[in-house]
Amino acid sequence: MLPLHRYGEFFIRCGVLVAFLGGASFLRANVQPNSLFTDGMVLQRDRPVPVWGTAGDGEKVTVTFAGQTVSTTAQGGKWMLKLQPLTVNNQPATLTISGENTVTVSNVLVGDVWVCSGQSNMERQLGPRPPQPLIDNWEQEAATADFPNIREFFVPEKGLPAPVDDVKGKWVACTPQTAPNFSAVSFFFARALYSKINVPIGLLFSAVGGTPVEAWTSKEALGSKPEGQDVLAGYEKALQDYPGKIADYQQHQAELMQKYADDLAKAQAANQPPPRKPGPPNDPAVHDLPCRHYNAMIAPIIPYAMRGVIWYQGEANSGRGKQYQTLFPLMISDWRQRWAEADFPFLFVQLAPYRGNSPELREAQLLTAQTIPSTAMVVTTDLGVPDNVHPPHKAPVGERLALAARALAYEEKIEYSGPLFEKAEVSGNQIVVHFTHVGSGLTAKDGPLKGFALAGADKKFSPAEASIQDNTVVVSSPTVPSPVYVRYGWNSVPEVNLYNVEGLPASPFRTDTN
Repeated sequence: MLPLHRYGEFFIRCGVLVAFLGGASFLRANVQPNSLFTDGMVLQRDRPVPVWGTAGDGEKVTVTFAGQTVSTTAQGGKWMLKLQPLTVNNQPATLTISGENTVTVSNVLVGDVWVCSGQSNMERQLGPRPPQPLIDNWEQEAATADFPNIREFFVPEKGLPAPVDDVKGKWVACTPQTAPNFSAVSFFFARALYSKINVPIGLLFSAVGGTPVEAWTSKEALGSKPEGQDVLAGYEKALQDYPGKIADYQQHQAELMQKYADDLAKAQAANQPPPRKPGPPNDPAVHDLPCRHYNAMIAPIIPYAMRGVIWYQGEANSGRGKQYQTLFPLMISDWRQRWAEADFPFLFVQLAPYRGNSPELREAQLLTAQTIPSTAMVVTTDLGVPDNVHPPHKAPVGERLALAARALAYEEKIEYSGPLFEKAEVSGNQIVVHFTHVGSGLTAKDGPLKGFALAGADKKFSPAEASIQDNTVVVSSPTVPSPVYVRYGWNSVPEVNLYNVEGLPASPFRTDTN
C-alpha cells in the first residue's frame, strides 16, 4: 500500500495520465489530409479527384471545393472520397476538409498533373550539381522562370521494404528563386506544355539516381513474370551471400588498402586520375531491394488524379536489355492498374549516346513504344555526351516530351516522334527500310546518311551506304552483295543523322533479332 501522503500524488499523476491519454485520443481523431493535399497544390481537371487522409475511426469527414461538398466516414483511421470532375481554375482557390476539426488548404489551382519519375537524368535539377556538367544556359533559364502556375511536389528520396501511405512532401511554385531546384527535364517539359495549353501544371516529382526499373515496380507485379521472379530470386541470393562478402572484405582489408595507397601514389606521380578507394560491399537490404522506391515514392501518391507520366530511366538496367523488354512494360502496366487508368499517356526518354548505354536497352525501349498503347518515346541520339552519363542538354528532352504530350494527351494533330523502324524489304543487293513517323518527310542532317550497316546470312555486319528515296531508306554495300539484315546506330555511341523534316531524330534499330 502507498503511504497516505502519497495517495494525493498518485491520483494527481493518474489524472494527468488520463488527461494525456484523452488528449492523445483527441489528436488521433483530428482529420488530416495526405500531404499531397496541402497549400499550393494543383488538382487534375476533367476527371474524378480522389481526396484522402486520416481521422478517428467513424469520424465524418467533409470536403468542400469549387461548389462541391462531399462527405464520407473514416474507417480504420483512414478516409477517402472523390470530387466530381473539375474545370480549369487559374486563380487560387480554397479547399476545406472538416471533421472534429477543420483544415483549410489555400492557393489551390486546377489544371493538369504529371508524374515525373526515373533515375538521375530525371532527378537532375536545373541548378548546379557537381561533378555533373552544368545544364545548358541554366542561369538564364532560371532567371526567367516566373511561372507561378507551374508547381512541383517533391517526393523525398527513400526506399522501404513495404508500401507507406504518405511521403510528407510539399508543393512549390516555379519562380526564379525555386527553379534551380526543379527537375530540369520536368521544368522544360512543363514550360513548353504551359506555353501551348495555358492551364496550371502540377509535377509530382519522384526520381532517384542509379535506380533500376524493378525498384519502381510493386512486388506483386514482379512476381507475376519469370523475369521479375528472377529479380526477386537474385535479391534473396544477394542477401544470403552478403555475410560471406563482408567477411572476405574484412579479411583482406589491410592488403586492399595498401594496394590502394600504392596505386594512388603512382597516379599522383603520373598526374593521372586517382584510383577508386576500396570499401565494404553494399548491403543488398539497403541498396538492392526490389520495389523499394515503388513502396516509398509511388504507392503513397496513388491514386492522386493526374494526366500522365514522363519517365527518364534505363541506365541502371543497361546490360540487361532483353530482361528490360519485359520489366519496363510490366512497370507501366503495374502503374496503370493501380491508378485504375488503363491508358494514361506514358512518355519516356530513350537513352542518349554514352559509352555505358547498351544498344539492347535502347531496343527494349523502342519495342515498348511500338507495342504498348498510349506510350511515346523521345529519341536523344543527338543529345548525348560519350564520356558522361548525364548530358547537359535537357531543354530539348523536355520539349520533345511536351510534343508527345500534346499529341497523346491533348490529341493535337502534330508529329511528335522521330522516324521509328517499321519493316525492311530485301530488293536484290539492297535493303529498303520503311518507317513510321516520317512526318513531312525523311531528311539527312549535315551531309549523307550515316550509321547504317548490312549483313548477309552470316550476320557479319559491314558499314553501308544509304540514301532517302520516297520516304524510305535504301541501304547497300559492295561488301554485302546478298544482304539479309540491316542495322542503324547499333552501338553505345551511335553516329547517326536520319531525321524527319520536323527535326526529330530516328531511333536506332536492328533486324537481326532471330
